[in-house]
Amino acid sequence: MFTAAAILVGCGSKSSGAGTSSASASGSSTASSFPVTVTSASGKVTVKSRPQHIVSLSPTATEDLYAVGAGKQVVAVDSNSNYPAGAPVTSLSGVSPNVEAIVKYNPDLVVASQDSGGLVAGLRKLGVPVLIEPAATTVDGAYAQIDQIGQATGHTTQAAQTVAGMKSAIAATVKQAGARHANLSYYWELGANPYYSATSSTFVGQIASLFGLKNIADKADKASDGGYPQLSQEYILSAQPQLIFLTDNQSSDGAQSPAVVAARPGWSGIPAVKNKEIIALNDDVASRWGPRLPQLVAQISQAVEKAPSR
Repeated sequence: MFTAAAILVGCGSKSSGAGTSSASASGSSTASSFPVTVTSASGKVTVKSRPQHIVSLSPTATEDLYAVGAGKQVVAVDSNSNYPAGAPVTSLSGVSPNVEAIVKYNPDLVVASQDSGGLVAGLRKLGVPVLIEPAATTVDGAYAQIDQIGQATGHTTQAAQTVAGMKSAIAATVKQAGARHANLSYYWELGANPYYSATSSTFVGQIASLFGLKNIADKADKASDGGYPQLSQEYILSAQPQLIFLTDNQSSDGAQSPAVVAARPGWSGIPAVKNKEIIALNDDVASRWGPRLPQLVAQISQAVEKAPSR
């Protein structure tokens, strides 16, 4: 069964984002000097020297590492890290990590989305620093994680440039869309049969809110849902969303396409279906909130600009 936990497998459990970071007394953080100490979800982590053998157990962290210029230092990534092309994909798992398998790559830094299977404790005994970077819950949290990974790998300047570029691109996209289509209602589909969605309180909900969109899942959310409620088909049909965003397109996620959605019994009367406003998002981009975030914002913007005004 689809659960809220499954939503975050590719990028970690929920968190407010990256922790704080600071250079040790031996140098300035802005100069990427070492040793450097950062505070991640696993607590304070000291990286004694510029890491040369980085292992990433998180698809989002992998994208962050390459974006900040640390790609040449990455020696292994987990089996789900399929971007960028050329990343050294292995059979390593971030969900069920095997410390013995990880140390075969002689890492001097490991980045993961969660501390499972005794990962941090096991590697700490061997003197290997581990950064735990859970799925960010805010856009600022995503930016903070990129900055933190840049600092821990010796790439603070490129990390800052990456974040600045993301902010600029997102701001320009939102400005271009304007407010003409504000208050459009939308349904964000994470899974079908049963139907799972994400509310405005989630990361993706906050992104949609940049355009003034109204989330149909908000009224159905309960505290126990954590922002990811299960919706009935009747609820979705009665809400009459004007936009439908699909993040379950890939075969491994359910293979839900605009054509499949349009053919669902009773769905032909939904405005989003009538106006062909069913948007098949890139599943990975929509669940890894790293350097490709501007692409997600741009795809949402295109749908918003195309939608009929109220």
